[in-house]
Amino acid sequence: MITSTLHRRDVLRLTGLGAAGVLTVSIRDALGKTAAPLKVSIVNTSPNSAFTIQELIKQKGWFEHYGLEATTQNVADGSKLMGALLSGESDICLLSGFGQVPSAIEKGAALKVVGGACLLTDMAVFAKKPEIKTVKDLEGKTVGTGSIGALLYQLMAALLQKKGVDIKKVTFVNVGSSADVFRAVVAGTIDAGPSLYDVYEQQARYGVHSLSDGDFWSQLPEYTYQGSYASDRAIAQKRDALVRVLAAYCTAYRYIQQPDSLADYVKAREAALHGDPKLAKAEASSEWRFNQKFKPYATDLVLSKKRIDYMQKLNIGFGVQKKMLPYDTVADMSLARDAVKLLK
Repeated sequence: MITSTLHRRDVLRLTGLGAAGVLTVSIRDALGKTAAPLKVSIVNTSPNSAFTIQELIKQKGWFEHYGLEATTQNVADGSKLMGALLSGESDICLLSGFGQVPSAIEKGAALKVVGGACLLTDMAVFAKKPEIKTVKDLEGKTVGTGSIGALLYQLMAALLQKKGVDIKKVTFVNVGSSADVFRAVVAGTIDAGPSLYDVYEQQARYGVHSLSDGDFWSQLPEYTYQGSYASDRAIAQKRDALVRVLAAYCTAYRYIQQPDSLADYVKAREAALHGDPKLAKAEASSEWRFNQKFKPYATDLVLSKKRIDYMQKLNIGFGVQKKMLPYDTVADMSLARDAVKLLK
């Protein structure tokens, strides 16, 4: 039986093509047209960047290229995402914070971090009231996040901690996704909150401003914004499919950080969100420029022990994890390495 050990170089030998995104012969084609696509169920959270990447993969046909039949659902926060994975409703998450994974493993959850996604956090803290200028000014204020322990909460708490702010003096409000948080800031129902870079260049339009020390990519570069993880069950039963879906997403990560990807990125955003085309173009272009400048996505997919240990130390500091777990208990990077081999 032929498996996914067929590398992209083998496909290139058959096709004579080398550029990412222009392959005309898929893994399924190379293995034989009778090979059925592998089914995989994906769950992600709901930032605009995730919807854009998902749509780009769809438009480029990268799931089909890697011999997959994939379905994707998006949920409001990491707690719902974890439920989908542990119940078996979904096989893998590709684009989400993974800070809650080590603490869940410590409590008995059969999960593993299997790859990196966006390493730098392309988010900033926004506020509407002009007197809120710095992170320190958030003491005594309401800050929108997701549920306690989920990505937005942990991210915001980590920044407050680094800036010497007593988080007990901040009132956290579970609003939902980063887009939900931004809408709440604009509406004035909360004082501040973290949201994506796609609105960073649109602050005047919305009547808000970013805090002077609230840019996560510069203030908290050690924090890994998004990773990929899956249940032990899915890894054991559907490893080949998980490797291929990681390869499809890695193809997208490499492509969106190339200078010729702007038009496709904007097109994907417009199709994914069905909003005002002018606004979609402006926000997608802003996000694309961030990707060009900072290259935040993990083009080799592998998350280092240093990055995972940092997330565990945060958990311990916040009291949601009791002790450091060994790297191999938390992560299985063999899937990421095998996925990257498919691209070479």
